[in-house]
Amino acid sequence: MLIIGCDYHPGFQQIAYVDSETGELQERRLEHPEEAEKFYRELAAQGMKVRVGMEASGHARWFERLLAELNFEVWIGDAAEIHRKRERKQKTDRQDAQHILRLLLKDDFPRIWVPSWENRDVRQLLWHRHRMVQARTRLMNQLQAVALNEGLRCKTEIVARSRTATTGSVLVSSVGESATTGSAGVAGPPEPDDRGVDAGD
Repeated sequence: MLIIGCDYHPGFQQIAYVDSETGELQERRLEHPEEAEKFYRELAAQGMKVRVGMEASGHARWFERLLAELNFEVWIGDAAEIHRKRERKQKTDRQDAQHILRLLLKDDFPRIWVPSWENRDVRQLLWHRHRMVQARTRLMNQLQAVALNEGLRCKTEIVARSRTATTGSVLVSSVGESATTGSAGVAGPPEPDDRGVDAGD
């Protein structure tokens, strides 16, 4: 089995890996996503059994999917516990990968439970819906504040009707001054300019 300690970053990953049969230790830096995908797919083509250990990260979803597709073991570790087990304060990408590999080899890797892909997909959809509701609430509050600033006493449900005559008749100019639907370029043709300009000029 090939055991890999992976220090994952959004743009690349530094890995230290050892073959449990030969004991050969190697290190590599893999750019994302092309170089990393090529490396792991080549291992799968060789029929290698692979175990990858890495810290929990919010940007590794594609990488986890790739390893699952290749039927590789993926161990996700508690980042705080991995850091606590570090003996040296000095920290580099190479040392991080070597540290994770040592924990894997010593069977001291602080593995955490990871929900299923279906569970994570549902959580992502719920989180997205929550953010959309928050955005809608902020927009409604802003519209109501604009209406109140223009002297309109209207309830939230009235503001929600974007096509009502009330909300359509109140506009704010670029400098914060109130404007009407007769303003140029906003809701109709401009008022004629009758400031004494003669037709023959």
